[in-house]
Amino acid sequence: MKSNPSKKKVEELRNRLVRKPQLVWDVLGPGEKKKAFEFAEGYKAFLDSAKTEREAVRLIEAFAKKKGFKDITEADGGRKFYKINRNKNIVLAVVGKRPVISGVNLIASHVDSPRLDLKQNPLYEEVDLAFLKTHYYGGIKKYQWLTRPLAIHGIVIKKDGNHLDLQIGESDHDPVFTIADLLPHLSRKVQNEKKVSEAFEGEKLNVLVGSLPLGDDETKERFKLAVLEYLFDTYGIVEEDLISSEIEIVPAGRARDVGLDRSLVGAYGHDDRVCAYATLEAVDKLKTPETTAVALFIDKEEIGSDGSTGAKSRFLESFVADLLEVTEEQAGEKALRSCLMSSKALSADVNGALDPDYQDVHEKRNAARIGYGICISKFGGSGGKYGSNDANAEYLAEIRQLFNENSIVWQTGELGKVDEGGGGTIAKFLAIYGMEVLDCGTPVLSMHSPFEIAGKADIYMTYKGYSAFLNSR
Repeated sequence: MKSNPSKKKVEELRNRLVRKPQLVWDVLGPGEKKKAFEFAEGYKAFLDSAKTEREAVRLIEAFAKKKGFKDITEADGGRKFYKINRNKNIVLAVVGKRPVISGVNLIASHVDSPRLDLKQNPLYEEVDLAFLKTHYYGGIKKYQWLTRPLAIHGIVIKKDGNHLDLQIGESDHDPVFTIADLLPHLSRKVQNEKKVSEAFEGEKLNVLVGSLPLGDDETKERFKLAVLEYLFDTYGIVEEDLISSEIEIVPAGRARDVGLDRSLVGAYGHDDRVCAYATLEAVDKLKTPETTAVALFIDKEEIGSDGSTGAKSRFLESFVADLLEVTEEQAGEKALRSCLMSSKALSADVNGALDPDYQDVHEKRNAARIGYGICISKFGGSGGKYGSNDANAEYLAEIRQLFNENSIVWQTGELGKVDEGGGGTIAKFLAIYGMEVLDCGTPVLSMHSPFEIAGKADIYMTYKGYSAFLNSR
């Protein structure tokens, strides 16, 4: 039998054998800490200007043009390309030294977030107030959207075919909107005694937009009519135009620093614009990578990735086919399949951070934590990993080694205890092509709420992790 080792020997063994999670702030020097805070300022500006998927795509396109990317549908040679799909998806590529057909390094994030969408016939009046009816988009807690300032963002296609971009509620001079809630004196039976899922009905998420009448007391629907008059006089909109519109109700206001130390960012849309912005900044720092780097920004993730702008569409295939052609490599279905099968991807999406007040729904040994860096998630899904990509050990080892070699502070995470819940990402739709895929993103508190929380340390490490990946062989 071995004798008991000395305390020094035990400590040496611990340091050599046991993995100790690292707090990012313990690793960063003063210079890098300053960079992390500076990085968050650019991110907050991005969040303020990109509250919808269309706005995000416009910003990314402007970035691409400024940085010398060419629209691949018009390009004749070059090394930096982009392509837009229906103004809701955009993809960028920086061609590397190796042939494109040998595979690409792909980071795919989504630019849609949970919200309220207007119905096609939204405007009505009730008890002398004017409202807009909504249908919520994605997984939300309905009560979180009540009694808070809201803004209107979206697009209207008018009867003459002209496009109108709307944004009301963000300027200091704009009005805001809201959804009223019942006072506590009257809510005992209709809310308090019900389950939360039943106490707040989706059909009652009606947005208050006016209370001034038009005409006299014999005028029919004069509060609705007053709103329509305003919309026509200000924007040239008639009621039928609302049918051909995509108008989203989002929280009004700017992204803000949270905490006395300003180490956190509170905002709408961390899921998943934190990963989108980190990807964009990583692309910005690329020179000529060994492997072609591709950044895909997708829509419809929050509702299952369906539709012509979701991850289930063939937009990625279309772009890679274009890339093979414009680089004058072997084209065709076989070349496309070969490229995608040989590619490596990060499904860039957030994970739910360990909530100190609700630790019982997490499995603490495997939960992501604020401040401990970019989060690697081997699998997602629910009920026995159903609906998950479940990355293989070889690829996990590769990413682990890459992050360690580049001094990236990283952690692992999963979304709650087994049988507690779970969630999905676009990873499984990328894996269909046969490429290696791993979920990898920023941990977030209050995920899917109108005011999510992310740590500046984790945001910065997400950017550094994506940079290392796009520059890898």
